[in-house]
Amino acid sequence: MKIYVGVTDKNWFDLLKESNCDEVNFWKPGTGNFKALEFNDLFLFKLHSPYNYIVDGGFYVRFSALPTYLAWESFGIKNGTRTLSELEDRIRKYRTRNGIVGGNPLIGCIILTEPFFFDEQDWIPVPEDWKNSIVQGKTYSLDTQIGKRLYDSVAERIQRTHTGISATASDAARYSESMTRHRLGQGAFRVLVTDAYHRRCAVTGEKTLPVLEAAHIKPYADQGPHVTNNGILLKSDFHTLFDKGYITIDRDYRLDVSPRLHQDYGNGRDYYKYHGQRLFNLPDQESQRPGREFLEWHNENVFLG
Repeated sequence: MKIYVGVTDKNWFDLLKESNCDEVNFWKPGTGNFKALEFNDLFLFKLHSPYNYIVDGGFYVRFSALPTYLAWESFGIKNGTRTLSELEDRIRKYRTRNGIVGGNPLIGCIILTEPFFFDEQDWIPVPEDWKNSIVQGKTYSLDTQIGKRLYDSVAERIQRTHTGISATASDAARYSESMTRHRLGQGAFRVLVTDAYHRRCAVTGEKTLPVLEAAHIKPYADQGPHVTNNGILLKSDFHTLFDKGYITIDRDYRLDVSPRLHQDYGNGRDYYKYHGQRLFNLPDQESQRPGREFLEWHNENVFLG
């Protein structure tokens, strides 16, 4: 496991701590990839000087270059701003400061789940090898003494905050475990599904991003989890029909259009032409494709067959 300590401003920290978010988007004004961490590694935040302390963190989900509007629609205040216009203003400010030219509509998004925020008395002094010249951040390994001490300091504070008792190093180990330990939020779910489908509709192959939506196969309201194989990327009209039960997907990833669509609305020609066809677009990884258990649930509980 690795730890990355990134640098952020106090306004960002204060707003997110106040909002008690279940996920955060630590965005960058540029789109350069972030490769320092693997899924579930620990991302910590140090405030800009003169606050030389680590004050919060979260568990790394993924990096994605997103249009600003999609970052806002997915995360809202979890971007660390109260409005879209404030987010856009900050992006312009940082791009000007960093000499980034051009009208690139994308920003780099480092998505974290289950963030934690320390009260000031629990702030952690930066490691002894931290240099004031560091602008973006620094990676630490648990294989080093400095990295292990930092990890233990974070884990002890998290455990004490959540349980009211001190934590041992073994107690802290759960913070490096699998995805089941760190649940994804709605925003992370949307981004993971969108990227898994290569930003194209599963049925039609449409790639106009503003009309694409990450649909839950089993809705979150019905205990459907925010996991990629419980999602499918659809054009907004197909998403509506899917949620209302007029279309479904079988175990072989073929589209099934209900006769009720014509019975209820006297039309549906644009949709019946896809009936029986295998999905045009599926994730490359088998584990990210629609789960059979979720498809069966949709067929049995939602589809108007």
